[in-house]
Order: sequence, then C-alpha cells, then structure tokens
Amino acid sequence: MSTRVPAFLALACVGFVATAPAHADTDGTGPDSDDQDRIVVNGQRNNELVGPKAVAPVVNTPRSVVVLSNELIEQTGSTTLADALRTVPGITFGAAEGGNPIGDRPFIRGFDSQGSTFLDGVRDIGAQTREVFATEQVQIVRGSDSTLGGRGSAGGSINIISKLPVAGNFIAGSASVGTAEFRRFTLDVNQKVTDRIGVRIAGMFHDQDVAGRDAIWNRRWGIAPSITLGMGTDTRLTAAYYYYETHELPDTGIPYSYVLANAPGTGTIYSQPAMGEFTTIGGTRGTIARSAFYGLKNRDFRDTQVQQATLRAEHDFGGITLRNLSRYGYTNQSYIFTQPDDSQGNVYGTSATAPTGAAATRGDQIQGGYVWRRANTRYGYTETLTNQTDLYGTFKTGSIEHSFSTGVEISWEKARRGTFAVADGRPSTGPRCNAGTLARYSCTSLFNPTPNDPWVNYASDTSTTPAAIARNAPITETQNDASTVAVYGFDSITLLPQLILNVGARYDRFKSTVTPGQTATATSTFQLSKTSNLFNWQAGLVFKPTRNTSLYASYATAATPPNSLVGEGQEGNSLGTAISAAALLDSLKVETTKSYEVGAKASLFHEQLALGAALFQTDTNNARVTGPDNTVEFIGKRRIRGLELTFNGNVTNWLSVFGGYTHLDAVIVDGGFTALTAPVVGSQPARVVLVPAVTTGRQAPQTPKDSFTLSANLKPTKRLSLGGGAYYTSRVFGGYQDNRTATQDAAGAVTVNPATRVLARTVPSYWRFDAQMGYQLTDRIKISANIQNLTDKTYYTAAFTSHYATIAPGRSAFATLNVKF
Repeated sequence: MSTRVPAFLALACVGFVATAPAHADTDGTGPDSDDQDRIVVNGQRNNELVGPKAVAPVVNTPRSVVVLSNELIEQTGSTTLADALRTVPGITFGAAEGGNPIGDRPFIRGFDSQGSTFLDGVRDIGAQTREVFATEQVQIVRGSDSTLGGRGSAGGSINIISKLPVAGNFIAGSASVGTAEFRRFTLDVNQKVTDRIGVRIAGMFHDQDVAGRDAIWNRRWGIAPSITLGMGTDTRLTAAYYYYETHELPDTGIPYSYVLANAPGTGTIYSQPAMGEFTTIGGTRGTIARSAFYGLKNRDFRDTQVQQATLRAEHDFGGITLRNLSRYGYTNQSYIFTQPDDSQGNVYGTSATAPTGAAATRGDQIQGGYVWRRANTRYGYTETLTNQTDLYGTFKTGSIEHSFSTGVEISWEKARRGTFAVADGRPSTGPRCNAGTLARYSCTSLFNPTPNDPWVNYASDTSTTPAAIARNAPITETQNDASTVAVYGFDSITLLPQLILNVGARYDRFKSTVTPGQTATATSTFQLSKTSNLFNWQAGLVFKPTRNTSLYASYATAATPPNSLVGEGQEGNSLGTAISAAALLDSLKVETTKSYEVGAKASLFHEQLALGAALFQTDTNNARVTGPDNTVEFIGKRRIRGLELTFNGNVTNWLSVFGGYTHLDAVIVDGGFTALTAPVVGSQPARVVLVPAVTTGRQAPQTPKDSFTLSANLKPTKRLSLGGGAYYTSRVFGGYQDNRTATQDAAGAVTVNPATRVLARTVPSYWRFDAQMGYQLTDRIKISANIQNLTDKTYYTAAFTSHYATIAPGRSAFATLNVKF
C-alpha cells in the first residue's frame, strides 16, 4: 500500500508551519485571545466535561474524572492517545496477545478498557492506534461506567472530543523535526464563512523511526474536515468526516527469560524480559541490547485505515436542547508481526548439555540463546452505524433545580477478520529452535538478532516451494455482528445550594452473533447468538461546604455481556467457535461490576487549580472460569481497592501542574480452578483433579500497585516557558503459572503435589523523566523543544501473559516551530 502523503496536505502543512494545533476555545476567544500569555496546562478554559451527558461541572460530579486538554497534549509532546493517557496515573497498557488485535488497550483501575473508548460519546469499537491531531480534549471517567456508555466500562471509560467549528477565525499548525528521523506537521484552520456558517479542517503527517530500537518505523497521515450551519442560532447542523491512515513496522518487544519448566530455583520466580547481561542454561553469556529487534523487515508490517462520517443536528428550546447524532464508522487493519516466543524454553534453554538422539538429529538448540519468530497475523475490518438522540438541559420543580439528560441509542456493529498463510517454523514437535528453523530464519539469536535476514515464505513448514503470503480462504474468516438498543437518563438535582443528588440509569438490549471461521476445505458455516438485557444505574450525593469545594459518595454498576468486544479485543467470555459451544449459550452470564467511591474536590485560586481525592472499591462477579467440576462456570471474582489523588491547573500565574498519584490493591479473589491429570498407574485409568487456580489471591495482571505522574510548566518570563514530566509505575505482572502435579497409587488414590515453583511474568518498576522548553518569538511565532525519556531509561510499557513484554522507546528529542494567525 502506498505511504505517500497527499500533496495538498503536505503543501498545506508546509505553508502553515506552526505548533501542535492551536486550541480553539469553546467560548469563542480562539488562539488570539487576550489571556493567551497565561500558562494553561489544563486550565478552566478546557477542563470541563462537554457533551449532552455532562449534567454537572466536574467539581459537582460524584465520580473521579480527569480531563486532558489539547494544551496538555501539546506541551507533553504527545502524538497518540496512548502518549496522552500515560500522563494520567493509574492507566496502564496491554497489547496484542491471545487473539487480541494490535491497537490501543488501556487498563483503567485494573480493567481492560479497550472496548470502552468513545468518540464524541459514540462507542469506537475498531482496534486502532489513535492519533490526537483532531482531538479537542480527552475525558476519563473512572469507576464502573456502563450507565454512561453501555456495555463494558468496568474500570472506566475514555471519551475523545473532536475538533469542530467554533466562533472566530484562526490558522495554526506545526512543523517538528527531531532525532530518530522524527518529522511531524499539523494544520488546524477554523473559518467563519458567513455569520451562520463555520468550517474547520485539521490535518497531520507524521513520520519517524523509534528511538533506541533497530529497524522500527511508523508513518501516518490524517485529515478531519467539518462544517456547521446555523452557528449562533437555535438550530445547528454539523457534518464532519475523519480519515486516518497508518503504515509501520510493528515492534515485537523483548522475550521473557524463563518458562515454568526451565525457571531456575524454587519459590516465586520472576520471569522478566531478557535484557542486558544474560547467561543461558548451557553457559553461553552475552549482552542483549535494548535495540534488539527479533522481527523480520521483509515479512512484518501493519497497515490501518479509519474513516468516520458524522452528522449532528441540534435545536435549542430555551434551556433545553434536542440533539441527534448519526455516525458511520469503518476501520480496517492488516498485519504480520513477530512475537519473540519463549514458550518452549528457547531463550534460557532446557538442558545444560548438548542434545542426543532425535533431538540431535533435528539440531535442537536446547542449551538456550535463541528466539522463535512466531508470526501473528490478522486482517479484517469493522463497520458501525450509530444513531443517538439526546434531550438535555435544565429546569426547576419548585425550588429544586434539575440538570438532566435523557436519550436513546440504536447501533449496528460488524467485525470480520481472517489470517494470512505464513510458514513460520511450527514443527510437529513444537516451536523448538533447531537447525531447520534457523536455516529458514524462523529462529534467530537471542543476543544478535538480524532483522534483515532473507526470510522466505514456503507453502508449508516442510515444503521447499516458495509461496507468496496470501490471505486464507474466506470461509476461514470469523464474523461478529451486534446490535444495541438503549435508553438512558441522568439528573443532577440541586436539593439545596449545599446538597446535590446525582442519579442515572441505562437499559441496553445487546444482541451479538458470531459466525466462526471454518477450515479451508469446509463447505458450510454456522452461527452462535446471544441476547443480553443489561440494566445499570448510578447514584451519588454531593455536599458542598463552599461553592468551589465538594464532598461526595457514589455507587455505580457496570455490565460486560458475552462477546462484548465483538471480536475486536480479548474476550473473557466469548460465544465460542465450535458447534458444541451452542449447548453453553443459555448458561452464559453477564459479568457484573459494582463500584463504591467517596471523595473530595476543590477548585482553588479563582477556579484555576482543581484538586481531587478519592477512595474506592470495585467488585467484579460472574467472571468466566473453570469450575470445580471442570466445566465452564461463572464464579470468578476480583476486588480492587484504591486511592487516587489528582491536581490540575494553575498554581500561580507562572506555574501550572497536572497529574496525581494512584494506589491500587487489585486482587483476584477467585480465579476458578485448574485441572491436573494423574497419569495411568497399572490398571488405574488417568484421573483429573481440580485445584484452585494459581491466580487466586494474587495481584491482578496489568495493574501496578502505585503510579505517579507530574507534568509541570514554569513561565519565568512572559516569553519563556520551561516544563517537564516525571512518571512512575511500580511493578506490573502479566500472568502466573505453577508446577503442581497430581499422582495416584495402585488403589486409585490421587495426591496433589504442592508447587515448588510459581512463575510470575513481570516487568520492573520505572521512573521516566521528560523536559520541555518554549520561547515566544513574536505574538504569532513560537519555538519549542521536547526531550522524552531524558535519562534514556530502559523500561517496559506492557507485561503480557506469556512470550514477551513491550519495550519503550529510548531518549528522543524534537524541536517545533509554531505559527498562529
């Protein structure tokens, strides 16, 4: 696929060299307002929730809410949604594993929120790596949140607000260059065509390698035009379109050191990414560089495309507004990326001595020092059609004030995916690195991987006939279809000036159908379908000692039905892919979550600085696990207790801050059971015995106990600004295994032998520091520089269940020239 940037976009960006898109204030002041010299990291101009469901200001909302403004996104040098979200404490990330596609996978309060990402209040299901060039703000609502957004949202939801036409005229953009071949151009133009018509267009081109990583690169571009008719009147119509395209060599990360079978020692053993000085079981010692890339440049790729068309009509009836929003969304992506696989012990090795017998004949590398280049492949697309009608506003019943919102949502979703035919060295004896797989470059050295290896695809792992990489037959593709009909309502009720009751409820009828892929020789398919009726509600009481402070207590629920992610994420409760799964459909349960929260908020210094504190507990029930009789049961439980502290805004007119601290005590209360098989003894047949899962009682994966973020900006003079960031995340676990076994005697008595080793795949804690400087040359021109990962820290952004961890980029720097008109 061509990666050339459309000429009109490139010329436009060069013609309007500027900084990250200038903020167009919703109050109509635009980038040329008189107060533009004030430092704004996330100040009052853009830190309130927007949208029809925002029935109260943040200080009066009985929930933990974080709003990322585009000023903060610009100042921190964030170019993607993931970059921006890393400035928020308590949010971690996962990525492609276990059938999960590549794309944004944030965890909020320990819960996978990949399916709880919204764009202007509309669910955005397609797996993608989202950009921020057309983003006005990002809203994070934490805690069980199905009342606000529907299915899922167990730990919280993310709502991206788009850039749309506003009052006034301005042109702004950016030209950035930096290390690792970093080049980025953005453009943001807002024009008032007539007194009643406004147009806006945002555009972006981005091209870079990845600092500290061999071979990795990514290139993307996008454009987002919009028009509003009836600006400043009671009736408005807005049409918007968004196009985004990416091409990249995806990063494969670093393999873990050990598997359960070869982990040295006893007790709890941490299997961390194999990095730095490393010695294999066979005694080979070497150094693994942070730049080590285990993929293949002539095989691995990722291409994505996103298109969204939105039509929004609004009419004001005094203090009440009727709004209807319709959106068609289409995403597609295709990729082959290498998982540096550790599953057969290739990294550390399984024997200190050389192989013998058949293993020697195959040339098995059992003494360690190798990595299998497992090919993960996927292609597919999603289509969505959503219509939301909202009625919202304010009214009074006697002395009681109401700020309300009610609405109806109807949506249709479709996701279809398949895989590529790739021979990547999967011999019948398992993915062992041996002479054959090394000769075909399906395995590589742990210490000196070569991404330029001349890998060739063959018709099969045993064939000598080269074959083009092609999609498997259409009948092998899996399709998911879903429909939702929902009604919802919210009310912020001011009982007294000091007492506010906030309530909300939502009912969803969610139906999903899966058509599983079949073998290439199959002649027919079948479908599995499930309808779930979901009711969720929330209630909170706010006490206001003063106008700008509040104390609150709240309760909220969430519901995650079977097949909630429609094939665009890792399903904890799928409908199944075999006809035999039909017998389970009636027993499938909705996973339910309850959140309890108390907190305090304050808006200080003339509403320039927002502070928040929250204590919470989230309980999840009905998780799908293996039951004590070795069948699927819905008995899994998880509990997360935590503390959150947040700060956001201007401390003085020369210092602004954003960030906070989060402590999470995330425990898997009941992980179900694990089946152990006692082998045959004499006339006694093999017997299966169930033992509690190794995860029970352990820290939940992807959930650090402690995290801290601080983004600060200091303005010692009118024109000079100095800033930086400090970010800390404690140890994160990916998954657990143990070596319990079962044996039986001649009488058939089964004994469970306790574990001598518990393997925990994990990544260590880290601190990361950033720096930023800006200088206002004139009222229209500004230059700035960002240094990210200032100390060149080696750290990891995700710990997967097995195989590998994602490594973060090294130190990078870029300079930006900013112009505003």
